[in-house]
Amino acid sequence: MIDIKIFTLLLNIIILARCNNNIETCLKEDTCGETHNKYSKDVNKWTYKISNIINSELQAYDPCLRTNCSCHKNVIEKDLEPFSSGITKEMFEIAQAKGTKYQIINGKLYRTKDCHFPARCAGIEHYLKILAPKLPNIELAMNTRDWPQINRAWGHKKAPVFSFSKTKDYYDIMYPTWSFWEGGPAIQLYPTGIGRWDKHRISISTAAKEWPWEKKEEKVFFRGSRTSEERDSLILLSRSHPDLVDAQYTKNQAWKSDADTLHAPPASEVSFENHCKYKYLFNYRGVAASFRLKHLFLCKSLVFHVGNDWLEFFYPSLKPWVHYVPVSPKANKEEIMELILYFKNNDSVAKEIAERGFEHIWNNLTEKDVKCYWRRLLKNYAKLLKYSVTRDDDLKKI
Repeated sequence: MIDIKIFTLLLNIIILARCNNNIETCLKEDTCGETHNKYSKDVNKWTYKISNIINSELQAYDPCLRTNCSCHKNVIEKDLEPFSSGITKEMFEIAQAKGTKYQIINGKLYRTKDCHFPARCAGIEHYLKILAPKLPNIELAMNTRDWPQINRAWGHKKAPVFSFSKTKDYYDIMYPTWSFWEGGPAIQLYPTGIGRWDKHRISISTAAKEWPWEKKEEKVFFRGSRTSEERDSLILLSRSHPDLVDAQYTKNQAWKSDADTLHAPPASEVSFENHCKYKYLFNYRGVAASFRLKHLFLCKSLVFHVGNDWLEFFYPSLKPWVHYVPVSPKANKEEIMELILYFKNNDSVAKEIAERGFEHIWNNLTEKDVKCYWRRLLKNYAKLLKYSVTRDDDLKKI
């Protein structure tokens, strides 16, 4: 039988609290013993349920092929399916109003003179310039904002806007975010943006070797700004159980007072490499998908990924319970605690998931895979254009 000593300790606290916060009354009425037995049974049920889910997902898991970015090809097919009957000039003009216009003409790259986010455009252009000589004449509407643009649920007309992240409600076509090369969230640690995924792969995986599983601190760790209230439960859990969770809010550009960090002073930022000291790492969405997720896997720590609505192009290849632990964005402190304690008591299971998550990202999200995805995406997009693209003289050569 699985050791539940830690569960029992926690449950004793819960039991006492549920006895009207009065220990003497609880003891006199002799109700705590019955309650303890009830919750012990609940713990066993919970343990059995999670173990079964993990086993079931592992049995159903079919690893993707590691050739020609095949792990992600279904995303291209799904994103382009709404445009299967073709993309007209009129559709592109709608899209153009939602993003930065690019053209590839005779192997050369052109862009509108101004870009609202220069570092983001530079990150995109790094890949477009490499691929341009081998692509047909095309034009693209590249959204460099955080938020996708064409929402089918809001009645927006279908248009081929390229965005780095979206939910299933959007027609937007996902592309590998600019931060694979340049840009990304600009914070004190990374003032020009996190950027250069190829370099992070080396530095974070090196840090992971310095912090093998057996040496990692058995704590949940999270640092990030309060971009969503979904993060509050973990922060509050950290304040009540600092021995188990180290989760704190940092400043962002909108920070004005401690109220913006849930009435506590903002914490210092922590590098990706220093995340590797901890066994359990939480990932939350930001305004859209989080730029953080792919980096966390490189630590060979167990990743808890909250929510499944917001996507980047590589998310669908990651499987819950196989590569990471899924967490509901509505999870309260008690539900988060139950998940954490399950994996603390099933260390080998946690380690196996962490290793599979690392291997998947390491093998299937290389710089080569990113270039491959761009190439496949743009070649398939080009086949859908129902008009001939001619040079726009208002664009400048990149």
